[in-house]
Amino acid sequence: MAACAIGLICASPLHATEPAAVASRQRAEKKTFTDAEIIDGFLKTAFGAEYHLAGRVDRIRKYELPVRVFAEGRSDRKAQITKVVTDIALRVQHLDIAMSETSGDANIMVKLVRDRDLYRTISTFYGAERAKEIRNSLDPQCLSGFRKNEAFEIEHSDVILTVDNGDFIFLDCAYEELLQSLGPINDTSSVPWTMFNDNVQMGYFDVFDQYILNILYDPRIKAGMTVQDVHAVLPQVLTDVRTWVAKVNGLE
Repeated sequence: MAACAIGLICASPLHATEPAAVASRQRAEKKTFTDAEIIDGFLKTAFGAEYHLAGRVDRIRKYELPVRVFAEGRSDRKAQITKVVTDIALRVQHLDIAMSETSGDANIMVKLVRDRDLYRTISTFYGAERAKEIRNSLDPQCLSGFRKNEAFEIEHSDVILTVDNGDFIFLDCAYEELLQSLGPINDTSSVPWTMFNDNVQMGYFDVFDQYILNILYDPRIKAGMTVQDVHAVLPQVLTDVRTWVAKVNGLE
């Protein structure tokens, strides 16, 4: 294993139903951002890692090959994962992502577990000592991690989601962890518009995070780039990303 990083969603008291909770957030969603706000959010989430096991975190990390997702667990939740993946595919222009019918063809594995089995599953993935450390410090409801090679290309991701905490929590976890498994693994409390903030819950793929993922998967942004490398191409990339995000969201 060349390197591994982990993203987590911490426990929350929210138990709203999915349609009402998502609809209210979409009505109140901020959709207009300055270039500086978008760039700041991108740099804070695409570099660094909330919790990493090994390797450097000062470079761009992303898949440079098609992404295929396989979900294992409850059939109703698997159907929701399919909808989430389809939505991500529609909103990120240069990302080739889809569901896989078999685990052997997948490079993102989604494990759907009961809440009471979460820490046992984390122990299986990361070992008992790491699982205890994660539980004591972060008390997650779900998490994701990826493995990258020496060129900082992501090779494989694992996502663990709990299935029995209600629809809104499940969708909030599914979107955040699947998106983080694609590269923007660093949570930040200083950006109030991103789901990669432990104080923010969405349950859908919001406009600000569409900017982040579309910048990351623009062909001019390469795995292994430094902050300085990214700054050199960001003006051109952001112009094209703005056009795409406006188109898919019907923005003026």
